[in-house]
Amino acid sequence: MPTVTDVPQKARKLVTAIPGPKSQALSERHHQYVSAGVGAYMPIFAESASGSTITDVDGNRFIDLAAGIAVTGVGNAAPEVVKAVQHAVAKLTHTNFATTPYESYIKVCEKLAEHTPGDFPKKSVLLNSGAEAVENAVKIARKYTGRSAVIVMENAFHGRTNLTMAMTTKASPYKQGFGAFAPDIYPVPYSYPLRDTFGEDGVAAAKASIEKIELLVGHDNVAAIIAEPLQGEGGFIVPAEGFLKTLSEWAHEHDVLYISDEIQSGFCRTGEWFASDHFGVIPDLITTAKALGGGMPISAVTGRAEIMDSVQPGGIGGTYGGNPVSCAAALAAVSLMEDKDLSARAEHIGSVVNASLKTLTSLDTVAQIRGLGAMQAIEFVKPGSMEPNKPLVSAIVAEAMKAGLIMLTCGIYGNVIRLLPPLVISDEELNEALDVLKAIIIEVSAR
Repeated sequence: MPTVTDVPQKARKLVTAIPGPKSQALSERHHQYVSAGVGAYMPIFAESASGSTITDVDGNRFIDLAAGIAVTGVGNAAPEVVKAVQHAVAKLTHTNFATTPYESYIKVCEKLAEHTPGDFPKKSVLLNSGAEAVENAVKIARKYTGRSAVIVMENAFHGRTNLTMAMTTKASPYKQGFGAFAPDIYPVPYSYPLRDTFGEDGVAAAKASIEKIELLVGHDNVAAIIAEPLQGEGGFIVPAEGFLKTLSEWAHEHDVLYISDEIQSGFCRTGEWFASDHFGVIPDLITTAKALGGGMPISAVTGRAEIMDSVQPGGIGGTYGGNPVSCAAALAAVSLMEDKDLSARAEHIGSVVNASLKTLTSLDTVAQIRGLGAMQAIEFVKPGSMEPNKPLVSAIVAEAMKAGLIMLTCGIYGNVIRLLPPLVISDEELNEALDVLKAIIIEVSAR
């Protein structure tokens, strides 16, 4: 197994200590002028990017294994997206679609209808952020059903607005000090095969959650169940087979809407256009964002036409939702996904990651390597136990940054490293990053 210094710098280029002097200077200005609540996960400042690499202000080039939290799936500054944005911004910066509509908004909705799960008429509303999409999905579900209760999954993350904080499990940093929260939100257990008592029996896990729903709320009061088909911030948790399907079938039996939150897992990331496709689940409503815009801010709620049409005109939307420049970027990004078959590419990335990292499971600090497609994770524990090992993860990520990798953590306990490379990453770039990461994990675990 190579050490970090044995891995040649090909995609990476490290010319200063990390962080370099220019990044350090910008950090001082950041601390002076930017709210501390925003945070600064890495002390490096980006200047430019291309595909799967990011260059900082000091000239250091990093392999990007975060993709802006799954945003730049088609690559950072993809030429096709850049060209579409430049053309669009020179023609129309803003009108507000509800005031003076434009064709690109309709085209994005057409593409969403084409690619989201379900062979039935669909309609969409375009918005700005993932949290805004979730909020509107809940509004639509409540309006359509005439009910108010919303069932969420434990370990979930849905956003930082008041309603989506109520729907999110982790208190710190997302909810600490921000209450009171929106009412009528009820969490039930999500399938976590590594840690729950049901293991790979997803049907049994779902039945236990359904029993809790009936006990806490009763199905007659439930407007919707919302679930991430592959939990993101919660730890890239892949539910046991049958869990989501059993939940969705129960929902439909009782006229409860099933909402799939695919903000992080959507648009080819998992080896399918949407992660729901892996589990045979057809949601009534689906929330999307992140990769949809190819780097520009845009989100959507897409669903059965009769559900989407239940809202009175003006009840959903917003000033900037479906901005024409963002719509142009989205159309270019979706076209790249289609033309380059990025679902297949994501599946290939997953196979490369698993082949490279599978030997790490022999370490007593690695509990599991899991994921779907190009959405992979490593969960770390303290040796000889299943106790989460957050300090080890923090140390690994810090060393990885110094070695030229950008990556993120996740997990309800902060003990998971997530790998979210752009789907256009080359095998050479990916293998270089994985060789560096493996060497660091082995070295840090041995300390």
